[in-house]
Amino acid sequence: MMDKNSSSHNSIENEIEVLSVPGVTIKLVNARNRIFLNAEGYLKHLCTPFIEKINSRLENERPAKATDDEIIASAWLPPIPGKVFKRLLLAEFQIALGKYVPETVSFEITRECRCNCEHCVVSGGEGELDIDTIKNAIDQALDMGAFIITFTEGDPLLREEIFELIEYVDKDRAIVNIFTPGTEITPESARRLKEAGLHNLLISIYSTNPEKHDSVRKLEGAFDKAVSAIKHGLDADLLVTMTTHVSPTRISELPEMYEFASELGVHEFSLWESVPKKKGDPILSDIHRATILDMYKQINSAEDGPRIFSSTYFEGEMLGCLAGQRWLHVCVDGSVKPCPYIPFEFGNISENSLKEIWSRIRTYNEFRGHRSSCLMHTPEFLELVNSIPDNSSIPFSFDEIKRD
Repeated sequence: MMDKNSSSHNSIENEIEVLSVPGVTIKLVNARNRIFLNAEGYLKHLCTPFIEKINSRLENERPAKATDDEIIASAWLPPIPGKVFKRLLLAEFQIALGKYVPETVSFEITRECRCNCEHCVVSGGEGELDIDTIKNAIDQALDMGAFIITFTEGDPLLREEIFELIEYVDKDRAIVNIFTPGTEITPESARRLKEAGLHNLLISIYSTNPEKHDSVRKLEGAFDKAVSAIKHGLDADLLVTMTTHVSPTRISELPEMYEFASELGVHEFSLWESVPKKKGDPILSDIHRATILDMYKQINSAEDGPRIFSSTYFEGEMLGCLAGQRWLHVCVDGSVKPCPYIPFEFGNISENSLKEIWSRIRTYNEFRGHRSSCLMHTPEFLELVNSIPDNSSIPFSFDEIKRD
């Protein structure tokens, strides 16, 4: 790849300053229809690793969506250029200085869901947070530097305030995503999501075989509803992602699933590695991950079809495990975890601020330093998971586990 700093100024058609802080200025450069970021200033070396990764994606991978005015490199990322992308760069600059930022904060806002999936990670207990408490937590997250707010399981569409919550998020500070099984999406609700300012609608598909998908969801007709939801989202001009969890038993189906995603016309096909729920559950091997990465690189370098997002790449080669380093998850009862998949809580927003809980998480070595795979795939961490007493409510107190 050409050194962006060596580009001839004569070839530069346009430059947009996207971030300027003491010691570094980052510009978005358009040079002969090639888009890239360029850093200047005596602290530019701090930004170089992340900028090179962004530039590599802009040069070697097709984006999820591109118009004359903006590029969406991945449906998970904010548009380039834009105020939210500027916050992304600022967060990465702070992380380079050692100040970790919860860039993504996800919220469970209801336990309700018409599906009954075994892999569901919605928290135990009873009750749901009231709307004002959720809004207050969103404000706290944005003040801490978050630029991605995600609403997730149960099914956010089964709580009427979802449209109010999406609209409430300051779109100059964060993009908003929703994970849903798609059972509640109608043309009207898709239009309301668009009007509220939703960035990315994520619909999960677990097989191109309707019976297999319905079996995972434990809901007859779930496949047809999910496919209809994807089509309604696209018709409403939403950014739409078809997503799946990749397990050892489903990895052989990925090429067929990608073809199906292409036929539907989604913007991105999102692959998340499955995580064990109990001792002995199968996890992906290095060979499986190599297969995923080969597919990721092959498809994203092609000209047609939806791009692929893969946690195997994003949390492996690119950034490392996000839990407690770039991600924070608020459970339906207000307890807070480092990410949706880890079954430990570190406090509750009804008693502590998000900032206090984030600081508490950051004191543990498990959530410090670069890790090239999910913590829930790490034998040492799984030993802690397996030490949770039987019949305990999940999430369980991490402090109690560590004291023992």
